[in-house]
Amino acid sequence: MSLDRAVSLRDLEPLAEAVLDPAAFAYIASGAGDEHTLRDNEAAFARRSLRPRVLVDVTAVDPATSVLGTRVPMPVGVAPTAQHGLAHPGAEAETARGAGQVGALFCLSTLSSLALEEVAAAVDGPAWFQLYTHTDPAVTDDVIERAVSAGFGALVLTVDLPVVGQRDREVRGGYVWPTEPGRFGTFARYGDGAGAGLHRSQDTWAGLARIRERSAPLPLVVKGVLTGEDAALAVEHGAAAVWVSNHGGRQLDRTPASLDVLEEVVDAVDGRAEVYLDSGVRRGTDVLAALALGARCVFVGRPVLYGLALEGASGVARVLGMLQRELVTAMTLLGTPTVADVTRAHLA
Repeated sequence: MSLDRAVSLRDLEPLAEAVLDPAAFAYIASGAGDEHTLRDNEAAFARRSLRPRVLVDVTAVDPATSVLGTRVPMPVGVAPTAQHGLAHPGAEAETARGAGQVGALFCLSTLSSLALEEVAAAVDGPAWFQLYTHTDPAVTDDVIERAVSAGFGALVLTVDLPVVGQRDREVRGGYVWPTEPGRFGTFARYGDGAGAGLHRSQDTWAGLARIRERSAPLPLVVKGVLTGEDAALAVEHGAAAVWVSNHGGRQLDRTPASLDVLEEVVDAVDGRAEVYLDSGVRRGTDVLAALALGARCVFVGRPVLYGLALEGASGVARVLGMLQRELVTAMTLLGTPTVADVTRAHLA
């Protein structure tokens, strides 16, 4: 299978399924429960219409923007997804190299196949570290310290996974959650059982100050927010950015599509922090819809893993390049030569 057969990101999933181990594909592609939210994430974009303005000078269209003060070539980044070793032997280091080829922002998952230091050595561009807190606070503190020392530019705290969601397709596909510490490279040094303590159902807003203190001077991003109330609380507790996400439909089924709550979150944040979105982004026009509703940047997960499975780093770069080309075309036709020109008035 080759990416040459993919015209758009929607073509990637069947191509990747043909080359991936069935259990690995089930893990990557699955959503929670009956997968209502998984499907609705993409359907939400189809429910919106774009309102193009004509006779605008679009001889020079530039999709570049800044995210937490860092200039990036487009408002599209690589979302933190786990265990890239299931897709390619080069794992997250290969993904980081692919993102670096196009200068895209790369976010590394706590549940990476490789240790965070190995991935950081392969990074050639802006990179953030996504954190799951551990039942042992000393392990959490050490991971944060390592991420800061490795040069990651922000800490992304995922808050919507106190326990792992019920993913029926994973079970049917034969995926078994790993227990050996070596499967999660960052936790290998902590010995047997470290992986089992990765999710803390006892985390609360009160503990956010400690995370922020430990991660200083990195900005803190709170990921997994689906309500205006929680967005406001995140800002009040020091978040530099709020990340709207339902975990790609993998946690609580029947939660709303990320796009459907984006405007509510943007209104609650009220300019006090940046707002990002993931879940369901498959087209350049999807990126425009999110920008019009107030997102600063969107992040893509599964399509990146599919590109990784098909062609390694070059596949990751090609997937991101597809989105960038689509975005430039869509911006041109919408009459918005820069990202800043995209407004709520461009969306129906």
